[in-house]
Parts: sequence; structure tokens; C-alpha cells
Amino acid sequence: MAAVTPIKPFSPEETRWILDHLQHPAVFLNMTQGWPVLHWTAQHLSGCLQDRLIRFRLGRKEATNAPLFETQCSYIEATVAQFLRWTQHQTDVGSFYEYPCSEYWAYADYKYITTLFHDQPSMFEDVKWSEFGFEGRSGKESTLWIGTEGANTPCHLDTYGCNLVLQVQGRKRWHLFPPEDTAKLYPTRIPYEESSVFSQVQVLRPDPRKFPQFQGARTHTVTLEPGQVLYVPRHWWHYVESIDPITVSVNSWIELEVDDAARVSEAVTRAVVCAMKSAPSDDNADAWLNPTEEEKTSHEENMQYLNLAVSAQRTTGLFHKKPGPDPRATQPAKRGSCGRLKLRGDGVRLPFGEHLIPVKCQEDEPEKTVPDSSGDAAVSPGDDGSAGKTHTCGADLTRFSSCDLTADHGNNQGPSLITTNDLLDCLVHPDIISRVTELLLERHGGGHL
Repeated sequence: MAAVTPIKPFSPEETRWILDHLQHPAVFLNMTQGWPVLHWTAQHLSGCLQDRLIRFRLGRKEATNAPLFETQCSYIEATVAQFLRWTQHQTDVGSFYEYPCSEYWAYADYKYITTLFHDQPSMFEDVKWSEFGFEGRSGKESTLWIGTEGANTPCHLDTYGCNLVLQVQGRKRWHLFPPEDTAKLYPTRIPYEESSVFSQVQVLRPDPRKFPQFQGARTHTVTLEPGQVLYVPRHWWHYVESIDPITVSVNSWIELEVDDAARVSEAVTRAVVCAMKSAPSDDNADAWLNPTEEEKTSHEENMQYLNLAVSAQRTTGLFHKKPGPDPRATQPAKRGSCGRLKLRGDGVRLPFGEHLIPVKCQEDEPEKTVPDSSGDAAVSPGDDGSAGKTHTCGADLTRFSSCDLTADHGNNQGPSLITTNDLLDCLVHPDIISRVTELLLERHGGGHL
């Protein structure tokens, strides 16, 4: 007897229309029934990957009021089978033996599916982003994330594209903040990673003396269940944590037209950061390059990247639908796709309801829940009480740079000495880089932003 194809609440064309008009995060329910990727539990992946080693990031399970950046974590290579035995406190765990499961969390994050399953290309088709309106898009343009409870990604924004995230196993809690709150998140480019702007704030346990303006940031929190897909719009800040013993998720970054200009900004940022952090100095001894970056690039290479990015912008222009070449192409899943610029007209009515749930600001609807994909149970956003309770919505949006607050506001010892990183926080602040990009394109790009 032939299998019955589940009827989805939205057609690919309808879903794409919704994505083109969404301006805030939202969760899609009942859209992934029948996707083979939903069988990608850690146990299933262990059988698929066999003895293949993958890199895990490990961090201590401890409560601090400072972010745990990737430069501060430990790294090992192990099989998924060893990872699973480690979570069950068994023996034969390979390199995990130095890290007690009771004291550490582990995260195999940002793993390109094309790399993991290069010898099993049929698995690419288990991920069906085509049903979200992106024809031909599959696991080939996606990344895989496997973690334990407590595994987290530091709060950051992605400079390129928007994001679709499918939860496969376990639950993850997302804490999101709108682009307008960027100043309140105290942005920094140290550690440096192309396409990521990190926050200096530990958003679950913020230090109000060091980051007083964070109390005005508007927290949007949601717990993502298996089978659900979260849409993260362009430049929304997010901190993500695993809240179940084992979690698996798959995501895909959708490129947008405005990414051509963003690549110019990123090339400017790289040139400035590398130049200043490569200079001999007593305060340049920190681990400033994120482990995701393969190596430090020379100034000559960085200027080549900048000229390539400006050339691509000159060729395509902001309002022409013709994806430009990526000057670096080190992270293809975050670059190449068929995403298009989202334009929203006044009066657009989105079909929110049982199949599409907006992620609301906590102060707007503190009791808002997102049902699981079966429609039976409900999970309260932020129900751990760990974040957002003292944050206000509709707060004063006066903009200022994080470099205005380099002094220690918690004592009377006066301002501290300005470090190279303090200076960089000002020089490559998103507002400053945006203006530099405008000037470059006006003078050398043959157009305007």
C-alpha cells in the first residue's frame, strides 16, 4: 500500500511568501511531516558516520556572568558513538575521557552536511527546504548541530542572510533580540569570525554594572521542539542553548541581495581587525581569532578580499537580483542560495495561527506558549526564568556605541586603560562600519547603498 503524503498547511509558494514578509522570528509547525531528516537522531547518525571523527567543542557547566566564547573552550575529535557512550557515563569514550560528563557539555556545531556525508550524497535529499519555497535546496546547503544539555552558542548576530532552523531531536531554547537593540547588546568583533558579531553580554546572567543598557534590550524567547522550524530574520541577535540530554538540529542560511553590501562591510572589518591585532603589543596576546577561522590572513590578502567585494557590489548593485561571487567562500552554506530580498508593504496580513506562531517579546505576552508539533503539549517561552524578566519592551532606543562604556562602572577607581580591543570595539562597531561601507561604495563602487 502506497504511503500517503502528508498535507502541509502551506504550499511552497505560500511559505516563501510568508518568509518574504516576516519581519520578526516565527515558528512553523506541521511543515516537516515525512521529512527523512527527522530520523537523524544522534543514534541514527552514529550508524551513518561509523568511525568518522568529528570535532566537538566542550565547555564547563558553570554559571558565570561572562560569555564563554569559542576561543575559551576545549576541543577534541571523537566519533558520535563515543559521544553517546560518554553521555551515558560508559567506558571507551576516546578523547572524552578527560572531560567528565557531569562537569562538561559537548557540542558538534556548525558541521557541513556535504562534508560529513560526502560519500553518502543521497542523505542530502533527507532535508527538504524546497517545501519552504527554495527550489532545489536540501541538506547540501545545510549544517548539522549535535549537543548535550547546556551546550550553547554565544549571543551573536549573523551579518549574512536569514536563517531556517529545524529541530530534530531534543529541545533548544532561543533567546532573540531585534537589530534595533544592537547597542544594548554591546557588540564586539573579538573574537573575530567573518559573518558573526558577538555580544559582550552573558544574556542569561548579565552584569548590570558593566552593561547597564542591556536591561533595555527586548528579549524574545522560544523553546523549539522536534519537527518545528524557526525562522530567524536578518541581523536578529540570538543566544541558543540545548535543554535536553541530547539535541540535534539542522539549519540553512538563506542568502539575501543585501549580502553583497554586507560582504564589503565584512572585508573592511577583517582588514582593520587583522591589521591591529597583528601589531606587536603587550595587550595583543589574547586568542583573538575564532577557531572557525582557518588562519590569520595578511593585509595584502585582506585588501584583495575588499576589492573583490566592492567589485561584486559594483557589478550587481543592491537592487538587482543577480547573486555576486563570494570573495572568500570559506563557509558556503552561509553564502550561496536562492534567497531574495524581503520587502514588506503596509497592511500585509500574515497567517498566524496553529501552524505559524510569532515569537513575541516576553514583556508583550509573558504567558505566550508554543505548542509542540502534535498540538498536545505546550512549552512556555523562557519558562526557566533565566532571562528577560527585568528587560522591558518599547524601551528608549537612543543609540550609542559600546565604546562609550569602557570604564568600570562598578567602582570609584576611575576609567581603566584603553586596550586594543576597546579601540576595535569602536572602530569596527556596526554603525561605524556601515558608514565606512557607504563611503567606499560611493567613491569606488559606482553606486549608493
